[in-house]
Amino acid sequence: MKEKYKTCVDACNACAVECESCAAACLEEEDVKILARCIATNRDCAGICYTSSSFMAASSEFSEDICALCADICRACAEECRKHKHDHCQRCADVCDRCGHECEKMAGVIA
Repeated sequence: MKEKYKTCVDACNACAVECESCAAACLEEEDVKILARCIATNRDCAGICYTSSSFMAASSEFSEDICALCADICRACAEECRKHKHDHCQRCADVCDRCGHECEKMAGVIA
């Protein structure tokens, strides 16, 4: 794996784990129905984060494209998680924001 990918790969892996944890915690909340979009977004975000990490680990020529999409999904997940008061949702939003930022840097969206 190229050294330039390391920070982003680490952020993607951490985000995937946090999103999976948040989805699992949401399923244990009393009113799961209001968390349905949060759970779905967590799962989408975890999936794209794992994919991004895998593409970067393989030094794929499509890494930047995947990271740009990952950044968009991370931002959407963070926005959804922030709508909920649960600590696990707030933690997830913070991790998603960090990952989104790293993916934007990786994709060349920001310097």
